[in-house]
Amino acid sequence: MNFADSAIALNMAFFVNAAILILAATVFHKGGHTEVADISQAHQMLEGLLGSKLAPILFAVALIAAGQSSTVTGTLAGQIVMEGYLRLRINPWLRRLLTRLLAIVPALVVIIIYGESKIGELLVFSQVLLSLQLGFAVIPLIHFVSDKKTMGTFAIGTGPRSPPGSLQLSWYT
Repeated sequence: MNFADSAIALNMAFFVNAAILILAATVFHKGGHTEVADISQAHQMLEGLLGSKLAPILFAVALIAAGQSSTVTGTLAGQIVMEGYLRLRINPWLRRLLTRLLAIVPALVVIIIYGESKIGELLVFSQVLLSLQLGFAVIPLIHFVSDKKTMGTFAIGTGPRSPPGSLQLSWYT
């Protein structure tokens, strides 16, 4: 069930984010509106460009859906690692409270201190920070899932049909 939950959440996130990118490319770039600098500006321009009051609302709903999908995926992944591999069990309400507070409190503090005008810069900063942290998560993850002692038959490795240097999931062979 964890695999199905994660697969559904990741695919939903993919399709919502792809829809937002396609919308931006179609409406703004092809329309010659390359001066759009932040989300609030894009939201304001959508009604005029598409001629519908529904467009900005759907854009906001898509952004909320993308955020929720990302949150669900992260929460599920954390739960799988904590309960499945680390054998660390926490009450679901406490886990949800802790993960939400760790995600929301820093953003609220920055918004309260610097005001609403800095939200765009906060968003850019968070994405830069996320990209810098990604290596610190991916490298140990690859090491962890390659460990046959920990992962058993599910460990990844170079399979007999793999070209040298490539990875193949051992449970597919």
